[in-house]
Amino acid sequence: MKILITITIKLAALILVVLFFSNCHFKKQTTNQQANKKPNIIFIMTDDHALNAISSYGNSVNQTPNIDRIAEEGIRFDQSFCTNSICAPSRAVMLTGKYSHINGHINNSLSFDGSQQTFPKILQENNYQTALIGKWHLKSEPTGFDYWTILPGQGSYYNPDFIEMGEKTRHQGYVTELITEKTINWLEKRDTTKPFCLLMHHKAPHRTWMPNMDKLNSFDSVEIPLPPTFFDDYTNRSTAAKDQKMSIWKDMYLGYDLKLTKNEHSTEIIEDLRNWEFERMTTEQRNKWDKAYRAKNKQYHHNPPKGKDLARWKYQRYMQDYLSTIESVDESVGQILDYLDKNQLAENTIIVYTSDQGFYLGEHGWFDKRFMYEESHKMPLIIRYPKEIQSGRISNDMVLNLDFAATFLDYAGIAIPADIQGESLRPLLKGETPTSWREEVYYHYYEYPKGGHDVKRHYGIRTHDFKLIHYYYDIDEWELFDLINDPQELHNLYNNPNYQNTVQKLKIKLQEIREKYKDNNQDAYLPKLSIKTIHHKALGAKTLLTFPYSSKYPAGGITALTDGRVSINDLSQINDRSMWQGYEEADLLATIDLKDTISIKTITVGFLHNTDAWIFSPDWVKFSISNQANKFDSVITIERPISIKSKSEQKIFYTADLQGLKARYIHIHAKNIAQCPTWHKGAENKAWLFTDEIIVY
Repeated sequence: MKILITITIKLAALILVVLFFSNCHFKKQTTNQQANKKPNIIFIMTDDHALNAISSYGNSVNQTPNIDRIAEEGIRFDQSFCTNSICAPSRAVMLTGKYSHINGHINNSLSFDGSQQTFPKILQENNYQTALIGKWHLKSEPTGFDYWTILPGQGSYYNPDFIEMGEKTRHQGYVTELITEKTINWLEKRDTTKPFCLLMHHKAPHRTWMPNMDKLNSFDSVEIPLPPTFFDDYTNRSTAAKDQKMSIWKDMYLGYDLKLTKNEHSTEIIEDLRNWEFERMTTEQRNKWDKAYRAKNKQYHHNPPKGKDLARWKYQRYMQDYLSTIESVDESVGQILDYLDKNQLAENTIIVYTSDQGFYLGEHGWFDKRFMYEESHKMPLIIRYPKEIQSGRISNDMVLNLDFAATFLDYAGIAIPADIQGESLRPLLKGETPTSWREEVYYHYYEYPKGGHDVKRHYGIRTHDFKLIHYYYDIDEWELFDLINDPQELHNLYNNPNYQNTVQKLKIKLQEIREKYKDNNQDAYLPKLSIKTIHHKALGAKTLLTFPYSSKYPAGGITALTDGRVSINDLSQINDRSMWQGYEEADLLATIDLKDTISIKTITVGFLHNTDAWIFSPDWVKFSISNQANKFDSVITIERPISIKSKSEQKIFYTADLQGLKARYIHIHAKNIAQCPTWHKGAENKAWLFTDEIIVY
């Protein structure tokens, strides 16, 4: 009996030992499986979210507790930059890991080539589920995604349309909330056996900064401090800084941007605010909107500000709307973080918060982006991944939106293709900065003269201490800034004798980095004009102008109106204004000397009509002729043949039939409307008259 009990005890002990080691082995296997499990990726990108509107970055008057939470539980990059500060190109760089000139998307007017390599495609090919929800803005249909639902173009804030896998439908609600709802719905329905990569792209806070209905008055009682450089006069800066059209004071529209109603006795919105947003509103939404803005608009009309006071008023209204719009974005981030916690996904999910570029919140008196100056060159970047990122870290390593593709592929355990130009951020996220990590970043902006805001083409290099910028195309100017002693970039040191050694060193580095990224030919991506030369009786004739043309739009100088150079397709050249001679507020008063008295059959002069660009065809054109330079006989006056409110871009020809009258001198008077009409978004601002060739047969 004792022998049996002893054997039983020994057998039980042996079983326990086997179970113990088996359990240890199982736990080890489980731990290894968890450690080797590929991470999920949630990439949250907003549009035009400035660092100074995120409280984690320390300079904001608003609070963003949910975005801050990512930083508190992860890492915040203080030296994060874009390669081309404009919406669509920035998104193309993010997708491909390649500079704009390589991925082919240098400006907003192009359609993204979806056949090329992107990181979502590579992830998809390696068993990742991929999804895109929200703003796309690349014109072509998304590729590389198992599921996508996107906003058409810029999208709408209220009751927006979504294109879901090719099918367009309208959805009731506010765009930020709808994107969040669609994101969570996709997370709920995904295949839980696979890792996922989800791109959640918000429209907000893009212009025109339309807050959700419950936030329309969030910042009405907040006095937002003016940036120190708000009244910058751009002394000792480039022509580019002086010629831009990004001024809050001069270029921001009272109606379209700042929601000012027509007068204190009416809630009717002036015409430039009658856009798709208001047309999409329900009656209930519109009533809430009118109620929110009625009182403060009435206050404006009671004592309209002028001069610098108007600039200050515009700034306050702009920032109130901008920051109110961001409140909904921060709430959205909170909902996503809560979902990850609730569903035990937080530990194995990389979550990124960023924007497509930076944005001006009154610095230098501006809104918008485009420049290589700090406020638009820098972009927010905050990342959380508990497995590898120690909480509460701040990095001063120089990183780019070029790096996202390589980073995500690295974490997915996929070899990074050799043609990707970015670097994986994984070592930095682990706190291990490689000794070979970059000490400078390269930037190139192309969208001129296309697009808006008249920011010149430029490229440059930024180190930790200095920034060198070259403006080209229709100017050739340089800027150098000492970022340590002049962080606001107010003093151009390019011609300062004490900095010539720095200039030469940076130019060498700039050339090297351009060669590294295969962007060493600045003329390769210039607009290509289609021009023909026509022969007519006034070709090469001397022209006398009563009012000077704008130095910004000379079209080749004093001989431009009789040089015979005409674009083959006039409308294709509208955004490239080098073919047009521009007159700001002034009439065209031109006297043409034909040198000899000749028989004239017709005189034709063409004008551009493009109200979106504040360019109006003349009210009328008066044709006169003479055999003496100072005494003219009027032949005919031709009034504008289209409605002044016509929104289509077109070239309007004014032709006088002289039926063989003889003359040596021709006088043309084209009447500029001088100021944009009250119904126009630029009401009371200077109107432009753009003209091309004067053709005489």
